[in-house]
Parts: sequence; C-alpha cells; structure tokens
Amino acid sequence: MMQFLAKAGLAVMLTAGTLAGTVAPAAAQLNIIIGEPDRGPPQDYRRPPPGYDRPPPGYDRPPPGYGRPSRGCNPQLAENLARDYGFRRARVVDITPRRVIVQGWTRRGPDEMSFGNVRGCPALRR
Repeated sequence: MMQFLAKAGLAVMLTAGTLAGTVAPAAAQLNIIIGEPDRGPPQDYRRPPPGYDRPPPGYDRPPPGYGRPSRGCNPQLAENLARDYGFRRARVVDITPRRVIVQGWTRRGPDEMSFGNVRGCPALRR
C-alpha cells in the first residue's frame, strides 16, 4: 500500500510540475493596453489616403541628390584608392571609356594599377 501511495504522490507532483511549466509561457502572452484600446491598424504611408486620386506633387521626380547618374570613376577617387593599395605619388595617366589607369611608386619601384571607369572605381588589376 505504501508503494501505491508513493507512486500516486509522484504522479501528482509530475502532473503539477507539467501544468506549472505550461502556464508560465501562456502568461507571457498577456497584453496590457494603456490608453486607447480601440485604435485601428497603423496607416500605410506608402499609399495615398482614400479619396486621393492623384499622386502628390513631385511624385515622378527623384529625391534630391539623385540629380543625374554618375558618369564614371572620379580621378581623385582613383588616386586615393591607389594610395590605399600602397602607391606613393599616385597620378592618373589615362582615362578610357572602360578604365582609369593610375601610375605611382611601390616598394618594388614604378608600377601601375587599373580601375574600372564606373561608379565606385573597382580595382581591375594591380
């Protein structure tokens, strides 16, 4: 009889522990609202308000600072990038439609480096 009571008590303790473990996560989902509880969903600012049938003025124009697309690699930026790669006395010697060539001095002597003639001046070869 004593073993039966011990097993029943153990079963009751396991059940109580399991219930306590499931109640804690459920309690974490409690929402407390202070203020206006009957507010609607937030307004979608990407769409015009209802009843507004035409776009706002300047809708088709790009934002300020995007006046015209970049024409290519800025020679000053190419010289600065070459200096970052270890060139001393870097100078632009040629600009073609596809690349910008910079010459300068490295530890090994005179050297040249090519950059793509697009925005950002990506390095082509050293």
